[in-house]
Amino acid sequence: MAKAPNSKADNDLPPEIVALSFEDALRELEDIVDQLESGNVNLDESIDIYTRGTQLKRHCEARLGDARARIDKIIPDGNGGVATEPLDVE
Repeated sequence: MAKAPNSKADNDLPPEIVALSFEDALRELEDIVDQLESGNVNLDESIDIYTRGTQLKRHCEARLGDARARIDKIIPDGNGGVATEPLDVE
């Protein structure tokens, strides 16, 4: 799967996180949440995986933002055809 171009949010993330697809990053983030919720992780490891989790979250948010920016809405062009315009999701 081709990865999206680097966004500004990726500039301060570790390269191994930037290289992850959205789906792989989300899966890893879900694993981290499960580990932290289990309560079976010592304090130092909890801090480390929490930090990685915040980085994964930022990466996923950046990927979603990139995807949102690329989505176009199809509209009638007034001449019987169609045109596109940026999708306003707000």
